[in-house]
Amino acid sequence: VQLQASGGGLVQPGGSLRLSCRFSVLAFSRYDMAWFRQSPGKEREFVARVRWNDGEKYYADSVKGRFTISRDNGENTVYLEMNSLKPEDTAIYYCAVPPRATFGSRAMHTYRYWGQGTLVTVSS
Repeated sequence: VQLQASGGGLVQPGGSLRLSCRFSVLAFSRYDMAWFRQSPGKEREFVARVRWNDGEKYYADSVKGRFTISRDNGENTVYLEMNSLKPEDTAIYYCAVPPRATFGSRAMHTYRYWGQGTLVTVSS
């Protein structure tokens, strides 16, 4: 099982980035997929989740209306489209996956698999 995140980088305030996370596993379509982030000196926090059974999406209040999570089951990949980026969005972004055919949540302990993280820096 491999979870590979990519797409981070340096962007100016107001800019956009798209993160990708590929989950190399059979039956990808039966896994919830989520993104978390961790800023320096802060605890890791929930960002967004897409449910495996019906595609329902959930967002942290701080990113609602600016970030969009999506998934491509044919490519075993989840995306995080980030628009109107702010300096406070600067963090390492991690993709996370709970056990198959279960539902994740905003709590880290519900996730079994974690990617290595990709750094997003929002600065002028």
